[in-house]
Amino acid sequence: MCIYLELQAARREIDTVKKKYNPKFLNKLKKKALWVRRSVLDMCITAGAGHIAPALSCTEILIALYQGGILRVRPRNPEWKKRDRFILSKGQGCAALYAVLADLGFFPTSVLNTYTCFGSRLGGHSESNVPGVEAFTGSLGHGLAIAAGMALAAKIDKKPYLSVVLLGDGECQEGSIWESAMFAGYHCLSNLIAIIDRNRLQAINFTKKVLCLEPLSKKWEAFGWDVEEVDGHCLESLLNILSKIRSRKSSKPLVIIATTTKGKGISFMENKSIWHYRIPQGNQLETAKKEISG
Repeated sequence: MCIYLELQAARREIDTVKKKYNPKFLNKLKKKALWVRRSVLDMCITAGAGHIAPALSCTEILIALYQGGILRVRPRNPEWKKRDRFILSKGQGCAALYAVLADLGFFPTSVLNTYTCFGSRLGGHSESNVPGVEAFTGSLGHGLAIAAGMALAAKIDKKPYLSVVLLGDGECQEGSIWESAMFAGYHCLSNLIAIIDRNRLQAINFTKKVLCLEPLSKKWEAFGWDVEEVDGHCLESLLNILSKIRSRKSSKPLVIIATTTKGKGISFMENKSIWHYRIPQGNQLETAKKEISG
């Protein structure tokens, strides 16, 4: 079965009456998440560089969006005009996105071995010359503005595609995020979906110790957004929320605050800011490989 037909089949997996997903399908996605984690680790070990922990916190979110059949994309035609637009605003987590895109067939999985190597397309922050990547990101605070612009363009042109953006929570300390949030609320961009990877850590410390974000949900509501909250590592919960984004009746943009764990899956990385940009070696590397071996 071609990858596009597989995605179409994935969209039919949901029971629209009981709002539950087939257990076999969920198990398949869980195995995909493990594969992505192993790929992220392998890519960064080979390169000797990379943001492992930020990629691991958003793995299930990306799996739900892509392998869960939420985003309408065509891997063999990345520039398909009716595709949904996805922006990884927290560009440092791109190793997970690269793995997901390669697995779907946007480019060969063998290209993952070139991550951050000289001459490779796969940079340390997501780059728009990679098939399936809409924008160069990683200078934090700009992804929401890009996604909002795409959503407004779709409204003006009467196009059916959604604009989806994944933000880091530390990134939500940027003023440009709130300028874009105000813009989107004012223009009633109901086709704009923001997902916050709420792992409560940023590069150097916990967000609450750098610049507290609470009450985060009320702030978004004040800017004219609908707000949902979800366990960002529970695929069924993610899919139940994301499966409804195309049929929303609200005129407001939607933000989904996904509670996650930075470094998820590798015990010594979890909730440790020191692992924001660090490569495990020796016994730690062996531990990491064992814990995500599946």
